[in-house]
Amino acid sequence: MLDFDKLDKAIHEKGRLAIMTLLATRVSWPFRDLKTELGMSDGNLITHLRTLHKLGLVAMTKEVRARPQTSYSLTVKGRTAFRDYLKVLEQIVKTGRA
Repeated sequence: MLDFDKLDKAIHEKGRLAIMTLLATRVSWPFRDLKTELGMSDGNLITHLRTLHKLGLVAMTKEVRARPQTSYSLTVKGRTAFRDYLKVLEQIVKTGRA
């Protein structure tokens, strides 16, 4: 029997799962691009990013180009946690299909 407690609760929440999935596809994402792609409000997106950042899963980079810009990326810990999360999810799907 599968242990659903193995699913990382920090990642499993719908908004954070969406963020982690997007961050896994590129080296980094500017805040505005994440917001547009996910259709989240500033406050909702910031709250989820802060949670992931506090857990060490997401890194934040601030720079000034024509204007200040904040970008986000997965940390090594974040990439590992996301891969582990996907492995557990794949086991659940595989068991459900059997």
